This record gives sequence, C-alpha cells and structure tokens, in this order.
Amino acid sequence: MEGLECHVRSWFASEKPAEIEHVISALSSGECTLLDIVKALGEYLTSEEDTLRTRGVQFLSLVIEGYPKEKLNRQAVHVLVTFYCTKLDDTETITPALKGLSHLVQSPALGSSDIPDLLNAMFTHVKMRVLVQSTRFFVFDTINTLLKTHLDDLKAMGDQFVAGYVALASGEKDPRNLTVAFAIARVVLTEFDISKHVEDYFDITFCYFPITFRPPPNDPYGISADDLKSSLLPCLNATPAFGRLGVPLFLEKLTAGSPVTKRDTLRAMSLCLPVYGPSVARDLGPKIWSALKLEIFEPVDAATEKAALDTLQAFVRVLQSNPVAGDEGQPADMDDFVRTVCVDCLDAFGEPEKPQARAGMKILCSFLSIAQNLSSYAITQAAEKLVTIFHDPMEVSNRASVIVLLTDLLNSLAPPENLPTPDKPVVTASGSIPFSQDLLVSSKDAVLGLLTVGLNAPSTRVPSLHGLAALIRVPSAVTKDELGYIVLEVGEFVGKEPDDVEDATSDVLSLLSSIAVVAPQHLATHRTAYWNALGALSQLCTQPELFETFVIRLTTKLDLLCSPLPSASTNPPPADILNAEEMEPAAAYAHAILTALGNTLSAKVSKSRPDADVPKYINTLLPHLFRLCLEAAVTKDQRVFADMRLLRVVARIIRLVVEASPTASHNKFFSDLVSAYLDGQVKSITGGDFTFSSEEFNPMNAGTSTRQRNTVVLYTAAHVPMRRDVSLDTTKLSGRLVDLVTWCRSDSCTTSQREAASHMLASLVNKRADDIGDFLNHQLDDYWSNVVYNHTISASDRRNAVALWVSIARALLVRSHPSAMAFIDKLFILIDDGDEVGREAAHALGTLAIKDEVLAKRNHAILKVLYAQKYLDVVLPRILEAVQNVTGSRREAAYLVALASVLNAVPKALYLPQMTKLMPLLIRGLDLEDPALRVDIINILTNTVDAASDEKSSLSAYASTLVLVMLKNSMVADMPDPRVRSAALKYLALLPGVIRYDVLHPYKAQVLKELGKVLDDPRRAVRKEAVDARYKYAG
Repeated sequence: MEGLECHVRSWFASEKPAEIEHVISALSSGECTLLDIVKALGEYLTSEEDTLRTRGVQFLSLVIEGYPKEKLNRQAVHVLVTFYCTKLDDTETITPALKGLSHLVQSPALGSSDIPDLLNAMFTHVKMRVLVQSTRFFVFDTINTLLKTHLDDLKAMGDQFVAGYVALASGEKDPRNLTVAFAIARVVLTEFDISKHVEDYFDITFCYFPITFRPPPNDPYGISADDLKSSLLPCLNATPAFGRLGVPLFLEKLTAGSPVTKRDTLRAMSLCLPVYGPSVARDLGPKIWSALKLEIFEPVDAATEKAALDTLQAFVRVLQSNPVAGDEGQPADMDDFVRTVCVDCLDAFGEPEKPQARAGMKILCSFLSIAQNLSSYAITQAAEKLVTIFHDPMEVSNRASVIVLLTDLLNSLAPPENLPTPDKPVVTASGSIPFSQDLLVSSKDAVLGLLTVGLNAPSTRVPSLHGLAALIRVPSAVTKDELGYIVLEVGEFVGKEPDDVEDATSDVLSLLSSIAVVAPQHLATHRTAYWNALGALSQLCTQPELFETFVIRLTTKLDLLCSPLPSASTNPPPADILNAEEMEPAAAYAHAILTALGNTLSAKVSKSRPDADVPKYINTLLPHLFRLCLEAAVTKDQRVFADMRLLRVVARIIRLVVEASPTASHNKFFSDLVSAYLDGQVKSITGGDFTFSSEEFNPMNAGTSTRQRNTVVLYTAAHVPMRRDVSLDTTKLSGRLVDLVTWCRSDSCTTSQREAASHMLASLVNKRADDIGDFLNHQLDDYWSNVVYNHTISASDRRNAVALWVSIARALLVRSHPSAMAFIDKLFILIDDGDEVGREAAHALGTLAIKDEVLAKRNHAILKVLYAQKYLDVVLPRILEAVQNVTGSRREAAYLVALASVLNAVPKALYLPQMTKLMPLLIRGLDLEDPALRVDIINILTNTVDAASDEKSSLSAYASTLVLVMLKNSMVADMPDPRVRSAALKYLALLPGVIRYDVLHPYKAQVLKELGKVLDDPRRAVRKEAVDARYKYAG
C-alpha cells in the first residue's frame, strides 16, 4: 500500500507515464486492487482544489485505459460507472470522467442495469457546446461502443435514448467527431423507432449535406471530404421517413450548387430515392423531373450530365417498381409519370439539330436497362418519330441530325464492342438473352430504308454509314440477305472522293470490315474483303508464336506476287505470270500484306516493353524484303515491288524492326547494308540470295535507273532509327555525306528520292555531328558558294539545295550544336536577296522549329530541351528588326514570310508577350499575294485571339482593319485559294466574342452584306464557315 501511494504521489509530482505503468502492473499481478487505488487517490478525488481533483480522476482513467478490460468484474465496473457519473456534473472532472467511461464501457462485465444510469447522466450533465473536440469525442465513442455491444439495452430505453442522443449530437462540426456521429446516426435510424423525432434527426444529418470540408495542409488526422461523404450518405438513405423532407433539400442544392455540389447531390438522390419509395417519388415527381431535365438538357459538364442520367434511372426504377397507370387503355405495367418523361424527350426530337434532342435520346436510351416494357415503348416511339421527321419534306435540312439521333439509339441497343463477338448471342448477368433485336421488329425495315436513303446525299452519307455500323452490331437485328443489300449499297463508295463532299472511304471500309466478320461471303468480290481479313489478322497475331506464322504465310504470298510481268514479246505468257491488267490489283494486294505486317510490328514495338521477338526479324524478314525490292529494281521486267508505294511500306517495316533491335544486331546489319549500297555486295543484305549479278545494283551512281535510285528509301529507313553507338567508319563518313548531297543534285533525282536522302542526312548529322567536321565545313564553304548561293544555276536547283540545307541545320539545331547558327545565318543572307529562293529560305526558318518524325527520341536522335525557345529568342528579334527596316520591298515580303513561318511553327506561349509589336506586321502580311503566307498569318491570329481578348483595347484598335481584311480575303473574286477564304471566315466569326459590341457594331451591316455574297461560294466548306460567321454577327 505504501508503494502504491508512493507511485501516486510521484505521478502527481512528475506525471511520468512510468508511474501509471507500475500501478497497472501491480493491479494485474494482484499486488493491489482497484479499491486500493481509489483509497490511495482518496484525498485527491475529494480535494477542494480543482487541479488536484481533476488529476485524481485523470489518474484513475489512465489506469483503466491501460488495464485489461476482461479482468474487470461486474461489481468493480458498477462502482466505477457510478463514480464517473457523479463526476459528470463537475466541470473540472468531466473530461477525465468521460475518458474513463469511454474505456470502461468496453469491458464485457458492464451490466445492463448500468447503461440507463450512465446515459441519463450524460444526457443530463454533458453540455456538448462548451466542451472541446477531444472531450466530445469521448461522448461519441462511448455511445458508439454501447451500440455495438449493448444494442438491445439501448433499444429498451426507447424514446429516452433517441431523444437524448439528438441533443448531444446537435451542432457538432469537427470532422473527427462527425465520422463517429454519422456511424451512430445510421444505426439509430435503422434500428430505432424515430417516428417522433424525424425532423430532429433530419436536422442533425441533412444539415451537413453537401459536404464542403477541405482538410488543412499536412492534416495529421488524414480525414478527407470523401471520407465524410461516404459516412454521411448511409445516414441520408437510412429511413423512408426522410423522403418528404430530404428530396426538397436535394432539389434546392441541385439548383443553386456548384458542379461538385450538383454531382454530390445527384449521387445522394440516386442512393436515397429507392429507399424513400415510389409514393414520395410520385408526389414529388414533377419537381424531380424538372430539376434532372435541366441538368441533362443543359449540362454544366459531362460528369454532371452522367450523374443526372444515373439519378433519372434510379428515379424511374422506383416509379416502375409500383407503376400507376393513367387513362384507361394504357398498359398497367408502365407508370403514367414515366410515360410523361418519355413524351417530353420525344417532343425534343421536334428540333433534331439542337443539343436538347440528343439529350432526350440519351434519356430514352438509358431506360433500356430498367424494364422490357419501358424499353419497348421508348425505343419504338423514338424510332417511329425519327422516321417520320426524316421523311417530312420540311425537315430535309435536318436529316443528318435525325440520323445522328437514330445512330445513338442503335448504339444503345448494341453490346459494347469489346464484349462478345457478333456471331455469338450476348447473355445478360441474369442469364437471359437481351431483347434488343425484338425492340426493332416493328421499325427495322423503316430504319434500314432511312439509312440507305441517307447514303445518297452528301450531307447524310457519313452519318448513315455510322448508323448502319451501329445497326449491324445489334444482335440478330439484320439478316444475312439484308447484310448483302447493305454491302451492295455501300460498296460503290469505296475510295470515292466526290468534289466538295467529305471522303467517306474510311467509314465505308470500317463498316465493310464489321460485316466481313459475320458475313464474309458478301465481300468476296470486293478488294475490301482481303483488306479486312488482313486487318483482323494484324490485330490477332501480335503474340510471338502467331506472328512468326503470320510472317511466314505472308512472305510466301509476296513471293508468289513477285513473278515478272510479261513483256510484249512473250506470246503466250506463262499461266503463272501476271498480265499487265493484273499489275494494279497485285500491287494493291502486296500493299495490303505489307501494311498488315507493318501494323502488327508497330503494335509490338509501341508497347511500353516491346516484344522480345522483334529483333530476330532483322536477320530473317528484312533480308527477304530487301531481296524482293532490290531484284525488282535491277530487272527490266515489270515487277510489283518496283512500285514506289510498296517501297514506302517496306521502309516502314525496316524502320520498326531496326528500332527494336539492339546495338549488337545493328553493327552487322549496317555493315552489310553499306556493303550492298556502296560496294555492290547485294547478297550481304539479301541473306545470300540474289537472282541477278551483284554488279548490276549501284543505286548511289548518279546515272543509274530510277528504280534503283528509289531503293534509297530503304537505305534511309534503316539509318533513321540507328542507335548512336553503332560502329561506323568515321573516317569515311564525311565523304559519304558529301557524295549523298551530290547524288541529290542529279537531274534524275525525284522528290521522293531527295526527301529520303534529306532524312538520312538529318539522322546521321544529328547523331554523328562530332565526327563530321569536314562535311560541315564543306557545306558552309564549297556547297554554299557553289550551289546554294550560286545565282548562275537554276532557281529550282537552289530551292532543292535549300531543302537539304535546312535538314542539316535542323539536325544541328535540335541538339544545340554550335554550328547550327552558322547554317541559320546563311538563310538570312538568302532572305536578304528577296527572290524566290529567299522566300524558300524564309519558309525554312519556320520549318527548323517544327518537330518531325525523323529527329525523334524513338529514333535515338539527340534532342535538347528548350531548343525551340532558344531558337526563337535568337531569330525573332532579327526578323523584327529586318522587317521594320525594309518596308515596301521584296525583302519585306520575304521577312514577313519568315515571321509568319516561325510563329506558326512554335507554341504561341513563346510569342504572346510580343503580340502588340507583331500585330501591325501580321496585318501588313495579309496584303501580300502569297496564299500560304495569308493562311499562316490568319492561323496565328486565330490561335492568339483568346489571349488578345485579355487586352481588348489593343485588339479593338485594329478592329476595322481586321474586319475589312478578312472580308476581302473571304471573297472568291479577290482570293481564289479556298484555304484562305475558309480561314478568314473562321477568324471573322471569332471577333464578336473578343471585341466590344460598340466597336464592331458600325461594321455589322457591311459584314452581313458581304457574307451574303460568300454564301454562293463554289466550295461547301467555305459556305459553311460563312453561315457560322453570319450567325455570329446577326445574333
């Protein structure tokens, strides 16, 4: 006993936790009892001094907290509960007393008779509003523990507990306490009779909705707004009694809240309406539908619209769970108010071109998952109404919009594209076959007829193709014969490009590809058939085993296509040799095969971890393809692989395989490649097989045939993705590059050949700049003076030379090489000449800043960060200074071209701060005759119009000039180029949104008058922009 008293006195002196631990240890070992501890604390528990009395109770609570609860007996618990209850009316001891009770109620020895006394003492003496958060937490924790362990005892208290808890919980604001309070409220609402206190419990739960809590930075408690929301929502839908009070509050929050509040409210309504029941939903139905209709028909954003649709689905499900029919004769299994919702959506179809029509369609489509009778009514009525509108002569202009709505309808009936294949029935989670096809029985013929009619008009062709694609995805909706009819109607548009009509070829091919999966026999006579088959195989054969078989089968097909075409003297041609009429189909077939190989390789290489089997094809597939292409280049017979289109696809395959191959494979491959192209050792790159004499292949000879020169695209394709550490003979590299530049000067060099050579130059210069100092010096000295700046040679040759010059300059610029600016300085010398070569150099200044596919990270190019910004910082001031000093000359035009080209090539953020200085120069550029320049300038103005609106006074200063210039550039008589006219009209339509009304109003009549003339423009795209612009000014 003396030792116990010693520990107590020591704790009061120091408050060391060790003293408490010693007491708990002695209590657990039986050296002392709780009665002994109370006796030792006697003078402190009854002290007149508030501090001592508080610490005495605190000491006892700390002991109970650390003592095993299962060792407490019923008598001890009863005594302690009674003791703590007497301390609740003492403001000095209430906090440690509540703490002790929160631990004491965890004891299994707590008796049922103690619970009413404990709770009544809390209800009577605890005033939550005057207590700090930690103390209030003890109250909530105590009640929460009792609900978990003594629920029946609390129920026995009945209304006494229900009413008492409301008083305690009212006004709580701390999130740490609210998470517990919400859990308590959920249990009370579901387990107790609250009929006398519905409004009270409504107040202590719904007052927190919606949750707007934002945790402070570095919150140590880790309570988020989502935690509170997930705790509160179960309270809101805990009882149907909240229905008539809760729904009006939800609607109020939905009307006045922010987008986040709207989504929280909609989510809560989705969860609560099924609990509140059909009676509440029906009585408040008009208000609910009005609010949801607004959020769907005029959504603030896509996420809120989706949430509103989900809520509407929940609302309709509730009504349909106990439908009330309207007039006699209406089906009894469909609620009358749900029918009203459907009718409102159908009425929106009366103006199919407006967004409300598509919103109405979304609502009807969402009903598919609710009930068959509702789906049947909604889908059937929608299809019939759309068909009627489509055939209405007064609605011809809206036919495209009608088809778009119909396509949305059909898409809702089709299964997701990544789920079961069309030839297998789709089974729902309940095990039943969906009834999608049954919904179209009465209107399918009309829908199919509508879509095929839509194919005949340019404005409805693409929407109709999308509609047909959706129709055939509806399980069992279209018969095999109807699929054949669709193929017959659609097939004629393959590859067709009518003037002034969007090219529908890709949409046609997509549709026919879908049909080929379920009914390939209908495409047997179409080239699309094998195209579709190869496309499907391309997607299926990405796995290593399948891809290997894929390669073997397709290369065998390519070998069969490579038989020589007969010459005129061949009579008769062998049966297995293609005749001249079969050349194009054979080339198309080979192109499709190679494209399929390329697409599959691209999918394998583009993965985050490229497939490990790709590198091996550098020794198998590539030699095979090189043999086919190089043999076709050497022979005089007509060969499929002499076609430049096929060489480009083979080049893509080579690039992909080399890109995925390691350096070790590169070393041998490039050694063989160089031997073949520069030394004539063709068999080194063809795997040892080559039908012709090796000496016949010499593509880098200036006088060789066009066929052989064309194979340089393959040579380039291998070099572009070459790794930087590949072993090359650097002593000869400069000489090779000089020879390549000379090769491009040949009169027989085509645009494709020159482009391939420029790509190789760019790649090698970028990766090997430190090894080719001689080449760079040669270009800056000899090539510059003898070719680029040699006014005695033709302008076309000099323009070609400038293109190569730019390739070299860009390769150096992107890696921030010191020589880059030397090459760029030479371009300024050309611009100063002001001739057509100078204009080419001016365009080139912008080309330098444009990213391309050659100098890219995936091709192992060296790219430095912010090179474009550094380039602009150097070039733009020089251009601005020059253009201000050469007003009215050809040099001015050249520098304006340079300015527009550079600004169009770099992100607008880099030059926005200088728009005030740039604006008058850009307007001057619009007076020059160059259509490409005008398009560039208008695009710059369009891209910066939003930023310009932040400085409306500066933009307003040029309002009259901008309006008049754009009107002039929109007239076909003044501007033949449709690109300029279309761009000018787009910009003209933007001005009302960024310039004050009072500034633009004086020009309104003139603009409307001139735009009326543009409505007769021969190009449809221009007419469309004119209509849009006229609407902006007329409105």
